[in-house]
Amino acid sequence: MKAFRELVESGDFAAVDSLLADDVVFRSPVAFKPYEGRAMVSAILRGVGRVFTDLRYVRELEDADGHGSALIFETIVDGVSLQGIDLLRTDADGLITEFTVMVRPLSAANALAAAMAAQFPQIQQEAAR
Repeated sequence: MKAFRELVESGDFAAVDSLLADDVVFRSPVAFKPYEGRAMVSAILRGVGRVFTDLRYVRELEDADGHGSALIFETIVDGVSLQGIDLLRTDADGLITEFTVMVRPLSAANALAAAMAAQFPQIQQEAAR
């Protein structure tokens, strides 16, 4: 997922929308229910772009079938250092169909949950457009 990685590392979270399948499913590290659809997932990723500071990917792993990637990242949320993994699955056209995020430690997950909760009214407005 070179294109995804380059867009995110450059801070162009809005452009990630072009890499998402219409029926993409996003599994959040802080919400039980997955979010579905390009509009919602794109809005969530723009929200992430507003709360992450100094995001950098430190390692990338590819599935043998070429349709899955694990991108290991480090960032800061509200002054708390966070380590995480983006698990991406793509379709035959190379569009992201599944996006799962895991983060650690618990203090970082809590900081992320609070920061994203503050973003959620704007995320919902953006997704409705």
